[in-house]
Amino acid sequence: MRPALKSGLLPVWRDRDTLQIGIDPRRAIALSGMGQAALVVGLLDGSRDRGQVIAAAADQGVPPGATERILTLLAAGGVLDDFPASTLRALPAASRSRLAAELATASLAYRDPDGGARYLARRRDMGVWITGERGIGRAVAKILLTSGVASVRIGEAQERRPDLAVLVGRPPPDLLTALAADGMPHLAVLASEAIGVVGPLVIPGRTCCLRCQDYIRAARDPAWPLILAQIVTKRPDPAACDSVLTAAVAAQAAAQILTAIDKAPAASAIVNGTLELVLPDWRWRRRTWRPHPACSCATRPAPTSSAPASTQPARTAPARTAPARTPPARTAPADTVSPTPGGSRQ
Repeated sequence: MRPALKSGLLPVWRDRDTLQIGIDPRRAIALSGMGQAALVVGLLDGSRDRGQVIAAAADQGVPPGATERILTLLAAGGVLDDFPASTLRALPAASRSRLAAELATASLAYRDPDGGARYLARRRDMGVWITGERGIGRAVAKILLTSGVASVRIGEAQERRPDLAVLVGRPPPDLLTALAADGMPHLAVLASEAIGVVGPLVIPGRTCCLRCQDYIRAARDPAWPLILAQIVTKRPDPAACDSVLTAAVAAQAAAQILTAIDKAPAASAIVNGTLELVLPDWRWRRRTWRPHPACSCATRPAPTSSAPASTQPARTAPARTAPARTPPARTAPADTVSPTPGGSRQ
């Protein structure tokens, strides 16, 4: 282990014997009886292993027992990391300083003692394909690339089978059919009429899909199938999505994608749900969408790890048709709306 104080936390003294690591009470801890800690904390930059830290402190007059106690207290307080030296060495030199903030944030947010290394490794192994309206798509791509996601592609061309598709705007029905048939997770993102919607994140065969949403809407509004048939090809011009809404939706979409990558898709707030921002309100609200029993996704097998390593899903699959004008006899439970913290990872 190469002990290092968690990046992003500032050490300050409350009095001559009490060291506080971090400023905000939601992150900070205070450790008493740390009169000799200043010298030891100064050595915790990840350049030494534990034995070397103890030896270097001893050279400056700090007894080994005192150094051991300080390291134990810092580790118990959750502010000591095993410096991710091998992870940083594997990065191009130009990327190391840029990704330092990503590592620090992941380490603090998820409270793992590896300095964020495992999350960066997951991001660098992930391929994301973004298609649809370009404004939000480009903004999402920029955030993901800055966050360490190794492969992000916009548009048609695909060098590798992506792990996740991001559909910005209203996707064509045949694309949804192809993604479901291929078992590829996909995220819907929409911003129009001064409303931003992120989600659902669809895991084919396991969670609510966009067709499930159509069935639920048709059960409430008999005219929805007719409306749906029109909006597949019609768009408002302009779309009533200003720069602020574009940035907010892109940031929320990227945050949910990173949560799905870092933890698991089920950890994202938009599995079986959407996050919605209705201007001029500043609050994101979560709406629940359950899988609909009449939707074909309920009978489709869940994807497996042996999915073929094809390029982007073929667009020649049969087109998805709108739900019947007569709503199914059985409907999904009514969606619920509850406030969520704006722009936060869940």
